[in-house]
Amino acid sequence: MIQKLRLTRAQWMALVLIPALALALMISSISNWLDQQQLLSALLIMTGLVLFATGALPEFVSALLVLTLAMLLSLAPAEVVFSGLTSTACWLIVSGLVIGIAITETGLAQRLSDSVTVHLDSSYVRLIAGIVFIGILLGFVMPSSVGRIVLFIPIALVISENCGFEKGSNGQIGVGLAAAFGSHIPTFAILPANIPNMIMIGSAENIHGWSPMFGEYLLLHFPVLGFLKALLLIVAILWLYPAKPERTPVKATTSGFSGKEIRLLIIMVSTLGLWMTDSLHQISVAWIGLAAATLLLLPGIGMVSTKSFNQKVNVSAILVVGGLLGIAALINYQDISQIVGTYALDLMPLNPENHFTNFMVLSLTATFTGVLTTLAGIPATLTPLAGQISELTGFSLEAVLMTQVLGFSTVVFTYQSVPLMMAMPLAGISIRHAARLCLILAGLSVVLLFPLDYFWWQMLGWIG
Repeated sequence: MIQKLRLTRAQWMALVLIPALALALMISSISNWLDQQQLLSALLIMTGLVLFATGALPEFVSALLVLTLAMLLSLAPAEVVFSGLTSTACWLIVSGLVIGIAITETGLAQRLSDSVTVHLDSSYVRLIAGIVFIGILLGFVMPSSVGRIVLFIPIALVISENCGFEKGSNGQIGVGLAAAFGSHIPTFAILPANIPNMIMIGSAENIHGWSPMFGEYLLLHFPVLGFLKALLLIVAILWLYPAKPERTPVKATTSGFSGKEIRLLIIMVSTLGLWMTDSLHQISVAWIGLAAATLLLLPGIGMVSTKSFNQKVNVSAILVVGGLLGIAALINYQDISQIVGTYALDLMPLNPENHFTNFMVLSLTATFTGVLTTLAGIPATLTPLAGQISELTGFSLEAVLMTQVLGFSTVVFTYQSVPLMMAMPLAGISIRHAARLCLILAGLSVVLLFPLDYFWWQMLGWIG
């Protein structure tokens, strides 16, 4: 006899949200701009995002569901639907997991974390705040979120263990999220720290002949989008994942580095060096990471055993990332972002006499564009339109370009950011925790930080 089906709160939420949002899309005027395939794609994308955001199904099941339906409905060719599984992001996750195993098993993570734990374990507030600001400091010296996350998350997880947090506990999740988000989100306010920043600067220079100086960019963005956003991040984590660290005696490490640690340090320093100079040698960070992971797996050279690899490399995480990137690829293939962008441009209430409204509209447009194109797509989509938007708003060209930063520093869904998707399996944290934090942080940013940023820009003279 079939047992009565019992639905969780998340499943009930998904059952309500999916039909409601589908109905809203069907009756909205935007549906008139979409053909049948585009409308089906939009409905599938929306369903997938709801499933990921609510955690109604196991994440890898949601990913497989989206990929399978996209193929059954012939919404895109297989090379588009499954492009996420062949993308650099998946191989970054594999290499990051292997590097993380090596950092942990050689004892290097323990050595580094012991020196940090004694300064952070006196309170949970101090712990979370300390980890977030360490991530931000790394943004000034390591111009790659991938490098920061691969290096810092294994160390943060050992700090979590030193504080008595078990895997899956609020404390462990909070520490992992603090390391991942702290290394990534506030660092958008540091000029060379993330890929969207550099895409925006490069395209602005090529198209408009202008690019900001490091100090100019930092002064404009870091006080609000860096420092204040970091404070909001800390408050959100403390509220969502309350915990209390245990002060455990940490033994001072007096012995020298072992042979394995020295080999690992050489491989890590070489890898980070190649990551930081990728603009010179033009080798993708994914293939550099994969080369490092291969070295770490080689018998006699590496320090990650086959057993450790089989036990600790999470295949379901790769499926999740593949599904999320498949959603992004489907958006681009069906030209949904371009159609919605054209539709939105006609509706934008831009008026040269209303600077605050213009600022909020441009910032929200950049944020919404990131939902449709991922973060890296924001500058690629909006930079060519900056001159036209400048005329409509009365803002300077430079001010219009800089509003993009508010958009790509505001992550609404995890699939928008490869570093965040990569960080979750490295930290052993479910995507749904990152999804919830993204939504809360995005909401707080729009309500609190966007208006504050407007007044900050006024004080600096960027807006008349």
